[in-house]
This record gives sequence, structure tokens and C-alpha cells, in this order.
Amino acid sequence: QVQLVNTGGGSVQSGGSLRLSCVYSGRIFSRYCMGWFRQAPGKELEAVARTSSVGTSMYADSVKGRFTISQDNSKNTLYLQMDSLKPEDTAMYYCAALFVAYDYMCFNPDYEYNFWGQGTQVTVSS
Repeated sequence: QVQLVNTGGGSVQSGGSLRLSCVYSGRIFSRYCMGWFRQAPGKELEAVARTSSVGTSMYADSVKGRFTISQDNSKNTLYLQMDSLKPEDTAMYYCAALFVAYDYMCFNPDYEYNFWGQGTQVTVSS
């Protein structure tokens, strides 16, 4: 089992920055995916940024150039740096993990992430 704990949310004005953290523990297999997802009220869950164990990353079009996903394996922590925040970024943000056999599975919606953090709220005011 893998445990994920989100921290770092909060409220910020439009144009500001926040960094989310996700500390993971438990048994991490060598080939894995980790990602950040968000859900705004009344909207579906959206994949914001995902990364694989071989270093491939993918971002939603809405956050490209503004958000950066990174990982510090020495601290067992996944990060999401969010810059130039917009009111439409307001949502509950979750980190998630999935163990896979092949890298492409990290970015294929047919493979659902099955370990989730508790979520952290991000609110961006105009």
C-alpha cells in the first residue's frame, strides 16, 4: 500500500503562486506514475500534471507554461509549482499514484490512478 498526504493549498490573488506538496510512503515499485488532479465544484476530475518514473511529464493545456510538476525522491515528495494563478484554477487538488508496467500507461485515461491523497483546497481570487 501507498499513503499520500497533500499539503500546501491556500488562498491567493490572481497572478500569484502556490506550491503543493505530496509526501508519499509505503512500498513504491520501480515503475510508477504520479500526478496532480483537480476538481472544481460541479466539474469533473481533471488531470493537471502527471509524471512517470522514467521522467516523462504531461500537462493539461490549461496549465502549460504556468505549472511545473517535480519530484524529490530523497524526501519522498511530489510537488506542483503553480505560477500565474487564475480564478479558474480554483479547485480541490489531489495527488495520486499508479504502478504500471509501461510508461505510456501514466498518460492513458484507460489506466486509473488508484492511490490518492486527501486533497488540498486552492482558491484564487480575482
